[in-house]
Amino acid sequence: MTYDRNTPILLIVFNRPDLTALVFESIKKVKPRKLYIAADGPRNENESQLCQETRNIVIEHIDWDCEIKTLFREQNLGCKDAVSQAITWFFENEEEGIVLEDDCVPCESFFGFCSQMLQKYRDDERVGHIAGSNFQQGNIRGNGSYYFSNLTHVWGWAGWRRVWKDYDVNMQQFPLIKEAGYIDQCKSHVPYKEHWLHCFEETYMGRINTWDYQYAFLNLIKGRVSVMPNVNLISNVGFRSDATHTITDHPFSELKTYEMDTIVHPANFIADVEADLFTQRIEYLGHQNTDPVRKKGLLSRTWKKIKSLWR
Repeated sequence: MTYDRNTPILLIVFNRPDLTALVFESIKKVKPRKLYIAADGPRNENESQLCQETRNIVIEHIDWDCEIKTLFREQNLGCKDAVSQAITWFFENEEEGIVLEDDCVPCESFFGFCSQMLQKYRDDERVGHIAGSNFQQGNIRGNGSYYFSNLTHVWGWAGWRRVWKDYDVNMQQFPLIKEAGYIDQCKSHVPYKEHWLHCFEETYMGRINTWDYQYAFLNLIKGRVSVMPNVNLISNVGFRSDATHTITDHPFSELKTYEMDTIVHPANFIADVEADLFTQRIEYLGHQNTDPVRKKGLLSRTWKKIKSLWR
């Protein structure tokens, strides 16, 4: 599958040079003509060397014709501000593009899939996000190479300025959306309503230091769907012992990736509720047949741990 080298890429890094090297090697294979690199600053003096080594992994090994733009922070901003500001910076400069973090290793097909989906849905306001991850454990959804979803997976993704321009890191609309019962209108979210509301509220109140709940919230309230590949194109290798909080048994850690030769477009344009429920049952509850009521609060605990991998 052909990647359009004119599709820009944003690589967000921090303090893990070995993982950054894995992601960078994947980027190096496709040789984008524009590469944006954003890095948060160290939290302490001891971390300074790791942060510098991480930045050097990329800067010192670009050996193809490539326009490079950098946003290197001297002070630590934390996950919420560092990542959201990096993506804002990216889309201030580009109408569309691919976003990768330092622990999300893509297969080569990921880049071609993203560039082709960016072009196809460039002006389609129904679509808000293109994901690289697939958590369906081999289940094929629909009759195409991808399906549509009400979830927003961000372990390697692509998007547009037309969507991100409405991003609000502070989620100022949350109280109104909660009062209006908006989640009740989304069938894939209803069984997990209390989990979503809790996590959105924790983010709104500033008790979860993150950027991606706000992005998921944006696509949800705008009624936009995500494009999800029918095979997994991203492996998250960041769940390991040097993380701030170790989660070595996360169900989607280090998933196998698969190449995609061609793209077959689905016949129907509708979010696959069954697929979204399948993902949430596994991700938030550990296995497919657990009653969500019996494990109330697991979603928030899991995600709080995941967010602390960054900081």
